[in-house]
Amino acid sequence: MNRFEGRTAAVVGAGSGMGRAIAQRLAAEGAHVLVVDRDAALAAETTSTIAAAGGSAEAENVDATDVAALRDLFARIDKEHGALHVLHNQVGIPGPAGMDITEQEWDANIAVNMKSMWYGCAEALDVLKKADGHGSITLTASTSAVIGSPYAPLYSMTKGSLPPFVRALALYAAPFGVRANVICPGMVETPMLSSFFTRTPGVDVEAARKKSVEGIPLGRAARPEDIAGVVSFLASDDAAYVTGQTIVVDGGATVQ
Repeated sequence: MNRFEGRTAAVVGAGSGMGRAIAQRLAAEGAHVLVVDRDAALAAETTSTIAAAGGSAEAENVDATDVAALRDLFARIDKEHGALHVLHNQVGIPGPAGMDITEQEWDANIAVNMKSMWYGCAEALDVLKKADGHGSITLTASTSAVIGSPYAPLYSMTKGSLPPFVRALALYAAPFGVRANVICPGMVETPMLSSFFTRTPGVDVEAARKKSVEGIPLGRAARPEDIAGVVSFLASDDAAYVTGQTIVVDGGATVQ
């Protein structure tokens, strides 16, 4: 399929894992992809994999918590491409376990999981408006946004802010022909997965991983490509009448 032929997409946090898979999927369907990541080497690596597969992409070294850097990024996209059709923001960190956290840890988690989402959308909106009614925003939250995490309340708080934000954003952006949706992945096999288990000191990571998989009705963790397929659908014209929605992608874990 070439659902994004002639369109421009920006994937923020595309250096690895789900973000990389999403950038690769959008490029495979014809988009020119801005591969945005604070790690320049990882952004370049993702861009290389897209080019090797015959796709079109360019790397952008941007810290998503830096508002000025985001503003510059979307100004460049406007100048060089004239419109942005797809914005996907994958940025997030697990955060510390429990309630005994420092103010510095609080600020860091708010900056990455909430500030980056707000300002990424706010700074991109003007160039998304130029997509002739085809503008799409997708954000990545977590199943912890809908069921709560007994291990990391701060993570649930920050990710839990995204579904109501997207509902409001969908209403705000609708008159401009821009849609907004949020996905809530469950357990996904990415480089960051182990960090969710190691928040608890002394935990047996492999035992915790196995126990988590046993609780998933479909019997496995998601692959990054599973998440990329959902984002690709939501960003495409196949989802032209879908906005303000929270899509849980968890193999059935939260419906039990």
